[in-house]
Amino acid sequence: MAHRTVVVASASGLHARPAKVFVQAAARLGVPVTVRLGEKAVPAKSMLGVLSLGAVHGTEVTLEADGPGAEEALDSLVALLSRDLDADEALDA
Repeated sequence: MAHRTVVVASASGLHARPAKVFVQAAARLGVPVTVRLGEKAVPAKSMLGVLSLGAVHGTEVTLEADGPGAEEALDSLVALLSRDLDADEALDA
């Protein structure tokens, strides 16, 4: 099983818009990905699951995936979480 650890860069953590962007990206990948924070693990494509983690700015989460395309899927999601998605919203406006 492939795994990556990443620090959540978004100012609001994995809440509201950053969580939505992350969940949508995870759902498009076609590879089951799990997000782990401590002992709690949830599917990356579950909005309620991701929100339930309560990951704030600076929280370290671990992403796990298995199967074909797992490494690429994790690389893509790590790159996403490493950006401040709140700041990206300001740039998009």
